[in-house]
Amino acid sequence: MSHSSPSLHQESKARAVFRVVSGNFLEMYDFMVYGYYASAIAKTYFPSGNDFVSLMLSLSVFGAGFMMRPLGALVLGAYIDRHGRRKGLILTLALMALGTLTVAAVPGYATIGMLAPVLVLLGRLLQGFSAGVELGGVSVYLAEIATKGNKGFYCSWQSGSQQVAVVFAALLGVILHDLLPADQMVAWGWRVPFLIGCLIVPFLFLIRRSLKETDEFLAKRHRPSMGEVFKSLVQNWAIVLGGMGMVIMTTVSFYMITAYTPTFGKEVLKLSSIDTLIVTVCIGLSNLLWLPVMGAVSDRIGRRPVLLLFTALTILTAYPSVQWLVAEPSFERLLMVELWLSFLYGSYNGAMVVALTEVMPSDVRTAGFSLAYSLATTIGGFTPAISTLLIHETGNKAAPGIWMAVAAACGLVATLWLYRSPQTREQYKAV
Repeated sequence: MSHSSPSLHQESKARAVFRVVSGNFLEMYDFMVYGYYASAIAKTYFPSGNDFVSLMLSLSVFGAGFMMRPLGALVLGAYIDRHGRRKGLILTLALMALGTLTVAAVPGYATIGMLAPVLVLLGRLLQGFSAGVELGGVSVYLAEIATKGNKGFYCSWQSGSQQVAVVFAALLGVILHDLLPADQMVAWGWRVPFLIGCLIVPFLFLIRRSLKETDEFLAKRHRPSMGEVFKSLVQNWAIVLGGMGMVIMTTVSFYMITAYTPTFGKEVLKLSSIDTLIVTVCIGLSNLLWLPVMGAVSDRIGRRPVLLLFTALTILTAYPSVQWLVAEPSFERLLMVELWLSFLYGSYNGAMVVALTEVMPSDVRTAGFSLAYSLATTIGGFTPAISTLLIHETGNKAAPGIWMAVAAACGLVATLWLYRSPQTREQYKAV
């Protein structure tokens, strides 16, 4: 089999990292923007006369996008493992862009009735389908181009690009808040960030088109067919399930401290929108600091110690810290608590992403990683909705802290199981 794709031998590693994570930025940007403006989207597409019901419908559609991720992981993951990292990452970007344009352009319920929420749901499902493999495709690409002994540091930039999206989307929210009165933000201002996302797409296509195939993929003598990929996934179901357990901690904590923060701050703590968006900017910057730092630490001391330490710390401190926040809500307390939760999330995830690429068999690395990640995200993606429901049902404003601690317990159990013997630890190190 001849391979015409250029390899990464001559390419600067920094450029390669930038090119591959650029699409990852768009995926997370879209998800963040929806989370930030969930209240306005609720009023536009899901008017019900009851604010709680409208918000729950809006947040459920946000979560519905995640339901498509496992399907995207299977179909697109198998495509990437068969046809190459580069081709697959260009395809996912195209699908993502189409979903974003749909959400940005659909008229409100007042204009086209029930068709409006249906089209928004379809747009979110398309975004979810493409995102199902985006994280896996990017993480595997980074793992395969990493220099020896630095795989954790390289893989951390998959999540790092997401934090840039968090900061960018939140800063945009701060600017719009200054420029537009609240009624105009609800009426049409919330669409502006989605349209900006659409304008970024051509630039991202240009960057990704010049992406080189990884040497590791080009060196493969056998490219598994779709059927072989699915068969291998079934054979390795226990590893996929263990990987899913590890990722639940990541997805729940990430969506809690980013997408849910503006809604939690405004609706539950009764703080101003500007305060919650400023906190979200700080969270994105904090995440961006801890991810590569702890990815590099895991290269030095191993994945297992980092994963165990930070799941244990989260179990012990998530609920008490949120309890302290809701006792006397203020901008300062929200910032302090969110920065602590960000430290826990960033430190854990810096080691977790690379660990997940290492535990998956190489022939199905993209599909296996993506399936584990997307199955976990179908749970974690509903974090804003679950948190809202928990507070409503229990009357306990600190209930989201319990949800985060439960997710950390899943991560702890999965880590102990995947690294259950010295042999498995050595096996993963050798990958």
